[in-house]
Amino acid sequence: MTPITGLDLTGFTWREPGVWTDAAGLVLSVHFFPLVPDLPAPLNEFEHLRTGLAAGVGRAGGGLIEAVPGTLHGVPAVRQLVKVPRPGAPRGQVFLGSWTVPKAGCSAAVKVQAAEGAMTGVREATVMAQMGPEAYFRPHPYSAGGQFGGLPCHAADDEQWDALFPDHPLTLVRAALHRITPTVALDERFRQLPPFAGPVPPAQHG
Repeated sequence: MTPITGLDLTGFTWREPGVWTDAAGLVLSVHFFPLVPDLPAPLNEFEHLRTGLAAGVGRAGGGLIEAVPGTLHGVPAVRQLVKVPRPGAPRGQVFLGSWTVPKAGCSAAVKVQAAEGAMTGVREATVMAQMGPEAYFRPHPYSAGGQFGGLPCHAADDEQWDALFPDHPLTLVRAALHRITPTVALDERFRQLPPFAGPVPPAQHG
């Protein structure tokens, strides 16, 4: 079961409990985690939170495109866009967009993801050719001028390029998340739970 009781599923087909797909290859899923959220900081420490999220994604070999505060059904939440290497493929990426609604002892999440197909790198190559490599690659915006490892930070992931690449998986994920966000409904009991106050401190020894 999930505290997410409603969302706009226009264009999606049910696949299994909590999972839907559409004709463009998007996978939409809803989740409930009955554990203290695995977030590096509470939402009211957002700079700390997004820096920690970006570092964690980088250590895992991916790249955090953005982390933005907001609300789902009036409840504080964090929206993330992440890119990761396509599993088992020599090249290509998977793009994941999500909302996480953290509470003191649990969390709910909505996720949308899509993978590049046989054609990869066209968006990146086109944008780099327009901007030049010096302007194309840049420090991660959450790193105080550095990088986090994993996939590089570059301009082609910016939303301004979505209109030029309407069928790109990043464009599709971002558009679907924007459309679904205002339609998400949460169970009232979940909405009233105490907010997430921060990660569990490590156990003290000695």
